[in-house]
Amino acid sequence: MTARRREREPIIQFSVFTPNRLGRLHEIVRRLAQQEVHLVALTVLDTTESTILRFVVDDPDQARKLMNEHGFAFVESHVLAVELAFERQLQDVLEALLEAELNIHYIYPFLTRPGGKSALALSIEHPDVAEDILTKHRFTVLHQGDISR
Repeated sequence: MTARRREREPIIQFSVFTPNRLGRLHEIVRRLAQQEVHLVALTVLDTTESTILRFVVDDPDQARKLMNEHGFAFVESHVLAVELAFERQLQDVLEALLEAELNIHYIYPFLTRPGGKSALALSIEHPDVAEDILTKHRFTVLHQGDISR
């Protein structure tokens, strides 16, 4: 699927469930890189026994194929991504979402973005309402086409 067809599609997040073992994150990142799938956002939540890797990539179709081929346990979900310009800080995003009385489940930064601007991935209740309120506050909400190659 081309980036053009993804222009308005929500951003796909992969959550990979894996035992908390030395080198597991490296293995996944290496396999993605071998297929020229680029991580654009990443967060890791670990416990004594297991780890949840949440990430966004520029080619979700290829990442899905790779995860299935190598037997990684994963789920897909949508996250809302908002671009932060220098003059628009995290506080402004949070204020807009508070105004709309929306709960944020979790949030993490993008590692890289075309154009060099910062961005945040948000798991949030009512993402359609969140997108509307952020757009009204003149934030740029990103879609899969904005990060796909």
